[in-house]
Amino acid sequence: MTELIRQTAAEMAAALAAGTTTSVELTQAHLDRIAAVDGAVHAYLHVDAEGALAQAAASDARRSDGKPAGDLDGVPIAVKDVLATQGLPTTCGSKILEGWIPPYDATVVAKLKAAGLPILGKTNMDEFAMGSSTEHSAYGPTHNPWDLDRIPGGSGGGSAAAVAAFQAPFALGTDTGGSIRQPGAVTGTVGVKPTYGGVSRYGLVALANSLDQVGPVTRTVLDSALLHELIGGHDPRDSTSVDAPVPGLVAAATQGAQGDLSGLKVGVIKELGGEAQGNEGWQQGVQQRFTESVDHLVAMGAEVVEVSCPSFVHALAAYYLILPAEASSNLAKFDAMRYGLRVFPEGVDSPSAEEVMRASRDAGFGDEVKRRIILGTYALSSGYYDAYYGQAQKVRTLISRDFEAAFGQADVLLSPTAPTTAFKLGEKLDDPIAMYLNDLATIPANLAGVPGISLPSGLADEDGLPAGVQMLAPALADDRLYRVGAALEVALIEKWGGPLLDRAPSLTGDAS
Repeated sequence: MTELIRQTAAEMAAALAAGTTTSVELTQAHLDRIAAVDGAVHAYLHVDAEGALAQAAASDARRSDGKPAGDLDGVPIAVKDVLATQGLPTTCGSKILEGWIPPYDATVVAKLKAAGLPILGKTNMDEFAMGSSTEHSAYGPTHNPWDLDRIPGGSGGGSAAAVAAFQAPFALGTDTGGSIRQPGAVTGTVGVKPTYGGVSRYGLVALANSLDQVGPVTRTVLDSALLHELIGGHDPRDSTSVDAPVPGLVAAATQGAQGDLSGLKVGVIKELGGEAQGNEGWQQGVQQRFTESVDHLVAMGAEVVEVSCPSFVHALAAYYLILPAEASSNLAKFDAMRYGLRVFPEGVDSPSAEEVMRASRDAGFGDEVKRRIILGTYALSSGYYDAYYGQAQKVRTLISRDFEAAFGQADVLLSPTAPTTAFKLGEKLDDPIAMYLNDLATIPANLAGVPGISLPSGLADEDGLPAGVQMLAPALADDRLYRVGAALEVALIEKWGGPLLDRAPSLTGDAS
């Protein structure tokens, strides 16, 4: 494997600025890597080699003229296939959108292009972001680069696997209940869910409007800060966008890397890693690495306290009423009348619009999507709205209050990102409840709209697979995550003797 693709995005940007490499060289190196290993990983649904190289050549021309579009100009990137990309397919991992090419760019994609980042392609995902393993993609599962028989997390497993397998230096993902952070934990990458509304959702094919958030998928905290600053900020086209400046994320990461956390209070969430330790469902190796992460923070001067968020035990149940309700409404637009798949029912000479719609949705949606549409429609139906959806929204309020109280005691909150390391492909595919439990620790942040980051905490002793530690901060205090995350990252890399991904086994088909 060429050392060029093992550099961080920040190192690539520095090399471009120094003239020691070109964007075309970087982009071609990643395209070669994709060609070598993606047959085994299946991180990408669509690779735009021609377009990426053209964008790279334009970047090199700007640098030759002394007019780069920004610090990251020329660094290639991958994009989750739930974000609209003009001229490229956007399928959301679903047959119902197979071949759909948007006539416009999502705001975050437009920002990438304006900043000169060549787009390598679109990454695989659970259909319409419904899943925790990327096994629900209509185009086949993505495989974890650490063990090709295991899942890469979900719904954004394609983005996480692409970054972990050095098929892209960083990527965009979306996080509705942990779909950036949980894949980060099981692939040994860094994943950030920004404050709700801190990054535009315009052009994101919505799963659940009140929960979805676009964010970075990277190999380092600094790379996440660089990408987050680029895509963040107010967007008048998004009615949920927060009209507030993006805090100094790169500065916070740089400060944190100095390793001094004196005066910082870290709250360990009792329900997600405090008293929960040793309880059924929490893998011992994950808990061990989490405890070590807490010890590192203490060694850097942080004060650790335990905080209780009692409503968190109801978060999973509330989420799986709110999300399906919003999803059933959002997916109603896929009616075979305007765009997407259109299937005519067999044996019907002159089918009605309703019959065509029924046949198309039956053929175009997978089992998990159908399951959630049915659940959401039921929860919103007459006679059940108050009993289910209304009650779930009340629990959501209680969770927000728990966060408010916890942040009164601590600057950031800490928990394991996911209860276990990556499980085997197919292991939980037929057990939806077991699959949903993977998001136990990540869901509360989406319900409350607060930001979160997951970074690798080490390898679990039982299986040698990556585990993750999650940090949460108050809304609009994303910079705290980068300060604490960067400090912990430095300490952990020193303990490991280098980046965790350097210890990943070689991939099948690796040309190295």
